[in-house]
Amino acid sequence: MGDTLEFNEIYQEVKGSWNDGRLRFSKQNVVYKSSKTGKVDSIPASELSLAQWRRVCLGHGIKLSTSTGHIYKYDGFRDTDFEKISEFFKANYSVELAEKDMCVKGWNWGAAKFSGPLLSFEVNDNSAFEVPLSNVSQCATGKNEVTLEFHQNDDAEVSLMEVRFYVPPGQADERQDPVEAFAQNVLSKADVIQATGDAVCIFKELQCLTPRGRYDIRIYPTFLHLHGKTFDYKIPYTTVLRLFLLPHKDQRQMFFVISLDPPIKQGQTRYHFLILLFSKEENISLSLNMNEEDVERRFEGKLTKNMSGSLYELVSRVMKALVNRKITVPGNFQGHSGAQCITCSYKASSGLLYPLERGFIYVHKPPVHLRFEEISCVNFARGTTTTTRSFDFEIETKQGNQYTFSSIEREEYGKLFDFVNAKKLNIKNRGFKEGTKGKIDEYSDSDQDEHDAYLERMKAEGKIREEANDSDDSDSGSDHSFKPGEEDDNIAEEYDSKASASDSSDEDGDSEDDSSKKKKVAKPKVVKEKKERKPRKEKKQKDKGGPKRPMSAYMLWLNSSREKIKSENPGISVTEISKKAGEMWRQLGKDDKEEWDSKAGEAKREYDLAKKEYKESGGGDVSKKKSGVKKEDMKRKSSGGEKERERGAGNESFKSKEFIETSESSSDSDHKSKSRKKKKKKKEESEKEEDEAESTPASSDKE
Repeated sequence: MGDTLEFNEIYQEVKGSWNDGRLRFSKQNVVYKSSKTGKVDSIPASELSLAQWRRVCLGHGIKLSTSTGHIYKYDGFRDTDFEKISEFFKANYSVELAEKDMCVKGWNWGAAKFSGPLLSFEVNDNSAFEVPLSNVSQCATGKNEVTLEFHQNDDAEVSLMEVRFYVPPGQADERQDPVEAFAQNVLSKADVIQATGDAVCIFKELQCLTPRGRYDIRIYPTFLHLHGKTFDYKIPYTTVLRLFLLPHKDQRQMFFVISLDPPIKQGQTRYHFLILLFSKEENISLSLNMNEEDVERRFEGKLTKNMSGSLYELVSRVMKALVNRKITVPGNFQGHSGAQCITCSYKASSGLLYPLERGFIYVHKPPVHLRFEEISCVNFARGTTTTTRSFDFEIETKQGNQYTFSSIEREEYGKLFDFVNAKKLNIKNRGFKEGTKGKIDEYSDSDQDEHDAYLERMKAEGKIREEANDSDDSDSGSDHSFKPGEEDDNIAEEYDSKASASDSSDEDGDSEDDSSKKKKVAKPKVVKEKKERKPRKEKKQKDKGGPKRPMSAYMLWLNSSREKIKSENPGISVTEISKKAGEMWRQLGKDDKEEWDSKAGEAKREYDLAKKEYKESGGGDVSKKKSGVKKEDMKRKSSGGEKERERGAGNESFKSKEFIETSESSSDSDHKSKSRKKKKKKKEESEKEEDEAESTPASSDKE
C-alpha cells in the first residue's frame, strides 16, 4: 500500500448544498480541497479521535472527529473503498474505521444528544439525523418547545428554514428548566453573533466600494462589525476565505479585498467580496484595547499594542493576525505601462484585472476571482469595435461559465499572452493551421509556442514584410488610396450623362433612331460644383526584360535556412516559418549578419552594373513610350471634358450629369455629340426637335 490514498468527486455538505472536491489520506494528515471555493481543510493525523463508515444518500460516507472538538463529514465513496481505507487507517492512524448504521425507521421521537458542534437525534442508539450547530442563526424558546432557525445558502435548491423540538418537562432536576438547558447547549455552539465586550480596535470612516458607502469597522476577537449610516454587517472570521492587497493603477491608492463565503446580504443582493479603498498617503496611530501581555499571548508577535503607519498597512496587518490567513498580492506581472494590472471592462463597467500567481481577480463592479485550477481555457478575441486598437480576453471555467474582459489595449496583448503561456493555461485559439479544423487536445502541452492568435499572427507577418520589402519585385510600384473626385474619368460610369465615351460609335442608324424614340426624360438634379481634379499619378511600369532586383541580407539568409527550419519543426505552416525565421534572424550575432550583409552588398553591385549595361543597350525605352502615349491620351481626354462642360454651361436646356440613360440611348447621345460639333448655336427646343426629325430620313436613306 502506498503512502497516500486519493479520491476524486468526494462531497461535503455545506448548509444544504453539496460541494465536490478531492480527499487525500496521508501518514501526516487528511486533506480535503473544495473544487468550488478552493478552501483546504487539513486534519492532522495525531488529532483524529473517531472515524466512522456510514451508509448515506450519496453511497457511503466517512465521519471524522478530532480531539479539538471539530467534526468533518465526507460522502461519495463506493462500497469497495471500505477495505483499503480501513487498512490504511490501521497501518497509519491511531484510530480504526468502524461501521455505523443509521436509523431509517422514520420516527419523530427520540433522544437529542450534543456532541461537540453537532446535535444528533438518535432512535434506539442509532442516529436518525444530525444538525451542525454552526448552521443555526437563531434559537427561540417557548413552553416545552425550542425553535432553531438556520442560515440560508443561495446555492442550495431546497433550504431548511427551521426545526422545532418538543422538550417534555423533566423530573430529575427541578432547579433547571430542560428547555433553557437545551437552548443554552445550542447557543454555545451556534453561529449567533453577540457583541459582548469592547472591540479590539476601531477604524473610523473607511471608504468601502462594495457594499458602497463609508463604514466604521470594529474589530472583535471572533468577528468583524461594519457599522454604516443605513446598514450594519457582522462578519465572522470563519467566513473569510482570502485576503488581497492590490495597488491601484495610479500608484496612489490601494485596494484591500476580503473574500467571503457565505456572502453578506443586503436585501436580495449578495456581496461575496468586501472591497476597501485606501490612499497611500493616509497615516494613523493605532492602540489596541488590550494589555501588552494579552496581545503577546494572543497574537504571538504579529501585533503590538501601539502601532503607527499607513492606514492600509495597519488594516491588512490586523486582519491577517485575526483571520490567520495569508494576504495575496500581485506577482511578477507588469503591463505595458508598468502597472501590475490591466484596464478593461466587464459587464459594461470599467475596472482593473490583476493577474496573480494562482489566478485572476477583477475589481470592482462586480468583483470576480478566478483560480487557475478552475479555468478550462482562455481565449484572445478581436474586440467588438471596428478598430483593432483593443481586444477581448475570455476565460471559460470547467463549470461552463464564461467571463469576457473587453476593451483591453492592444499594447497589453504581448505581456498578457506571455503571462498566460508561462502559467500553462490552455489557450483556445492556438495550434491550428489556417484552413483546418480540429478538436482541442485537452492533454496537449499548453507551454508550446505554436499559437495562431489573430493579433500575434498579424504582428509577425507585418515584421516579415518590413524586413523583406526591398527584395520583393512586386512592391516596386506605389499604391494610392482611393479619393473620390480626384481621379480622371477614363471610363464613363453607368449613371454618367457622358456614358457615350465608353460605348462603341459604330452603331447603325436604325439603332440610333429606335433609341431616340424610346428615350425617357428625367427631372434634372442639382449638381454640386466640383473641385478641380488633380492629375492621377502614373503607376510605374515594370520592365520585364530588365535585371531582377537583388535580395536583402535577410532574404538571402532565409532561403538558405528554410529547409533547416522545416526539418527542425515538422508540420510547421508558412506563417509559422516566417515567424520562426524572424526570431532566429533577430538572435543572430553581428558576425553572422556581416556575412549575409556582404553577400547582399555584392548582389547589389552586380545588379547596378547589369542595370547600367541594360540601359546603355536601349532597354527600358518601351515603358517610357507607353507612359508618354498614355499621358497624352489623358490630357486629350481631360481637355475634351473641359470643352464639354463649357458647352453645357452655355446651353439653355441644362441636363444633369446624373441623367440616367438606358444602354440603347447611348448611341443616340453619341450621334448628338457629333452633330453638336457642326452646329454653333441652339436657340429653342423646337428647332432642336426639327433638326432631329430632318436627320431621320437621311439615316433611312443610308440603308
